[in-house]
Amino acid sequence: MKYILAVLVDNRPGVLTHVAGLISRRAFNIESIAAGYTEEPDVTRINIVVSVDDEIELEQVVNQLNKLIDVIKIVNLTRIDSIQRELVMIKVKANPATRSDIINVVEIFRAKIVDVNRETMVIELTGEQSKIDALCEVLADYEIIEIARTGAIALSRGPIPAKSL
Repeated sequence: MKYILAVLVDNRPGVLTHVAGLISRRAFNIESIAAGYTEEPDVTRINIVVSVDDEIELEQVVNQLNKLIDVIKIVNLTRIDSIQRELVMIKVKANPATRSDIINVVEIFRAKIVDVNRETMVIELTGEQSKIDALCEVLADYEIIEIARTGAIALSRGPIPAKSL
């Protein structure tokens, strides 16, 4: 099963490497990892989607991460009410004959066209994993040249921040 963890860490060089290395050394699969600054300049938030067989393995991952000096807090956002999103940019072949069809697909998914030239279009979409997967499936008919995908990021709903959960 996949779980999304929000890991708050000290904003220092090498911390992301330590976190990812610890998880991979334990033979757990990281489905996605996204890191960035937070509302506090000395804190980085790492959103990790980890694939484990059960809650016991998840607990092992969390316990190991908690042993790292730079880890401030870990919140499992899978079991609480949260908002999860990914960002994707997709480059597809787009000749004059297919361009209007691709534009229609983009409008249906409420995506954006961010670049167009004679041979290609670049489409940007933010949404849940299933929505992004569906867009990729439809655009496969037009020959996808390249995909860049961020992985999941998430926030808990309501006024309480992750550091207080």
